[in-house]
Amino acid sequence: METPPKPPVSEHPGWRQARHAPSLQEVYASIKVPAHDASFWRKLFAFWGPGLMVAVGYMDPGNWATDIAGGARYGYTLLSVILISNLFAMLLQHLAAKLGIVTGRDLAQACRDHYSKPVAMVLWVLCEIAIAACDLAEVIGSAIALNLLFGLPLPWGVVLTILDVLVVLYFQNKGFRIIESIVAGLIVVIFGCFLYEIIASNPDWLGIAAGLVPQTRVVTDPGMLYIAIGILGATVMPHNLYLHSSIVQTRAIEQTEEGKRMAIKFATIDSTVALFLAFFVNAAILVTAAAAFHRNGYFNVADINDAHKLLAPVLGAGAASVLFAVALLASGQNSTLTGTLAGQIVMEGFLHIRLKPWMRRLITRAIAVIPALIVTILYGEKGTGELLVLSQVILSLQLSFAVVPLVLFTGSKLKMGVFTNSLLVKVLAWTVSAIIITLNAYLLLEMFLG
Repeated sequence: METPPKPPVSEHPGWRQARHAPSLQEVYASIKVPAHDASFWRKLFAFWGPGLMVAVGYMDPGNWATDIAGGARYGYTLLSVILISNLFAMLLQHLAAKLGIVTGRDLAQACRDHYSKPVAMVLWVLCEIAIAACDLAEVIGSAIALNLLFGLPLPWGVVLTILDVLVVLYFQNKGFRIIESIVAGLIVVIFGCFLYEIIASNPDWLGIAAGLVPQTRVVTDPGMLYIAIGILGATVMPHNLYLHSSIVQTRAIEQTEEGKRMAIKFATIDSTVALFLAFFVNAAILVTAAAAFHRNGYFNVADINDAHKLLAPVLGAGAASVLFAVALLASGQNSTLTGTLAGQIVMEGFLHIRLKPWMRRLITRAIAVIPALIVTILYGEKGTGELLVLSQVILSLQLSFAVVPLVLFTGSKLKMGVFTNSLLVKVLAWTVSAIIITLNAYLLLEMFLG
């Protein structure tokens, strides 16, 4: 077995220490890329993959509850929030990819280098909480899907999700392209299921077009604003920024300015197209809820189980509820793959500790399974729905602690050299950060005062 290549020595003086071993060292620079004179499509195919893995986090089970609630209660109005959230995500994922390609450090390693040890430890703990919250959503989503498809009791579904540790480990040892292919396949399943849902629900296409235009009601109506913040928190995932900054380094690029520019260009195309697919899925969930529930007077459907029960009788399409559950199961399993990698990257980057993947996965999954198991046994369906919403609130609150360092690092001339963000990108990035921080402050006030 060949030894993975070592990361090149940094040419930028903005870092305090020499680079540590790359995260995911077993797959670092393991995928060859064609020469500069190769065709556009050959180069795009070589860089295609990490964006799909990132997009998974934008269509995980945690997004479903907020999208269903938004569509059932307010029709197509909150489509604009999903669109804006995805535009935020496209910018932030571009910055994450650029950080990894230019510096050879993922976001966790960059934070460990830039901040004092106590601050870095706090950021690590917050990130671990976010990953556990995301894993919680995957556990609950998969358990609900198994219950809907096979009638498996929720507690047994939660326990069964532990087995996906073995599945992830098996495919991780087969090479990174295999994992990317599995993720792509599951995304196709989710995409196909919701294409059917939209056709079956026969939505108001003019209403959809109007919903994509931002309206002041979203800010002035407290109920609408609360769901809008939930959609933002469920859409832009903090652990995805750590993940993307690492997995772009699986490509064996030339460590020259030209080589890095080519990598940034194609990594950005990859993630932007993939996030457009994620936008379609999230928008499709909301559109289906608006067409099936809001139009028929079911304004208070905010639960995945209720949505599943009502889809077939309301739409008159027997396959609608089955495909809804299939898409949910695919979504949960897909998110499991990327959550595993994100956990490994964060632990290695912040702590310089390399646990065996099975141990790392087992720890993360146990943290999610135990509360999910307790809630499903004590409170059943209602409890799992509330736990799903709580997991998204936790993710939303943690987001600022990943976004601000990312914007700070990529805007630093000392750290990024000629690749530092342009003035326009800096303004856009800090504006997005300010919006996220403001909305999270509002969410906190609502939680404590409401």
